[in-house]
Amino acid sequence: MRRALILVVIALSTVASASQQSGWLDAYRPTADRLITAAQANDFAWRRLAELTDTFGHRLSGSESLERAIDWAVATMKQDGLENVRKEPVMVPKWVRGRESLELVEPTRQSLPMLGLGNAIGTKGAPLEADVVVVRNFDELTTRSASVKGRIVLFNAAFTSYGETVAYRRSGPSRAAALGAVGMLLRSVGPTGLRTPHTGATVYEDGIPQIPAAAITAEDAERLQRLQDRGVRIRVRLSMEAHFEADSQSYNVVGELRGRERPEDIVVVGGHFDSWDVGAGASDDGGGCIATWEALRLMKQLNLRPRRTVRVVLFTNEENGLRGGNGYRDAHQAELANHVLLLESDGGVFDPAGFGFTGPDGARRTVTTIASLLRPLGADPILASGGGADIEPAGSAGKVPMMSHVVRGDYFLIHHTPADTIDRISPKQIAANVAAIAVMTHAVADLPWRLGTEK
Repeated sequence: MRRALILVVIALSTVASASQQSGWLDAYRPTADRLITAAQANDFAWRRLAELTDTFGHRLSGSESLERAIDWAVATMKQDGLENVRKEPVMVPKWVRGRESLELVEPTRQSLPMLGLGNAIGTKGAPLEADVVVVRNFDELTTRSASVKGRIVLFNAAFTSYGETVAYRRSGPSRAAALGAVGMLLRSVGPTGLRTPHTGATVYEDGIPQIPAAAITAEDAERLQRLQDRGVRIRVRLSMEAHFEADSQSYNVVGELRGRERPEDIVVVGGHFDSWDVGAGASDDGGGCIATWEALRLMKQLNLRPRRTVRVVLFTNEENGLRGGNGYRDAHQAELANHVLLLESDGGVFDPAGFGFTGPDGARRTVTTIASLLRPLGADPILASGGGADIEPAGSAGKVPMMSHVVRGDYFLIHHTPADTIDRISPKQIAANVAAIAVMTHAVADLPWRLGTEK
């Protein structure tokens, strides 16, 4: 009996201690309610995303459409009343797709949907016609190495996860070329979906011949696999005009809501403003840019000025160079020590599902407590790790805590495809994501202590 009473007292003490530790959260509940209500009151964020994607379309680095969209963003942020709005210069690569096509020559003549891989070379002014050897993975490529020379290799790797399957897109061309292949085809990196090819960047390894590389649909990759399994000769004709031109001037877009007490301390939110040259870049990553930008606009509209500065950054050149993220790190090297948190939204704006977090344990406890305000949105989970391609350079250099915005949805079904349009996103979804990002960002920026200094 005595032991049971002791256990009850310990349990009650633990509950009381936890309640005291999170008692500070009560001050943020009314503000969270206001932000959530304002975000979900209308379809403003969806309409702004529609304006971006309808007016400018896709926004590949080095393109006129990207630079026009950047100028629009700067002008519109100023109209929103954001502060210190500016363009920060970044030189970006200019890869041009040009005309391209893929034709099945044997066993029958038929045009096949395809997309050249970003940063790939072309076929040097003439179609490349060759037999095809199909492999499912790198091990099978090694096993069949004797049959690769002079042929086009097709990697028919079924999609498991993006992190795992993307290896075939990035290093497949060089792995095949090292064995004498003259070209590479890739089963698109994404779930099977209505015979849609997916583009994306490839990386050529130094010292290995560069060969043309393109993605085909999952359905066509399986068709060619079946033909090979039956012993049927497969021959294709690939034509690509892809090439690089001289680097081009671009910019990161920056806007702020200056902190009322510690303006030198900065919470950064954002996404990448460039996209591939297919679709409209709505989910990748127009939606992330608009959702993070909208978080600041709502704070301004509701006259919510947190203790620290909140800065939105629309990064350039994530897709085929990462120069926007590296450029931000370099331009702000002197103030990285004042960065409190870096939050990136680059996974779509479907149903919100929480945030990934990388940082000290004490900071994790703080953001987990804040996230409890987002339970009605389904955005309360704080997952094992957070980050993003654009914030990673600054986060690593400055040892700054990082968060990634997480959603549930068919992101990789439309990722890097012509189907990446606003029609896949509902006004309700993007509004809920705006609400989640705004609440988390405001609370972190307004904490009485600096995130990461918890004991």
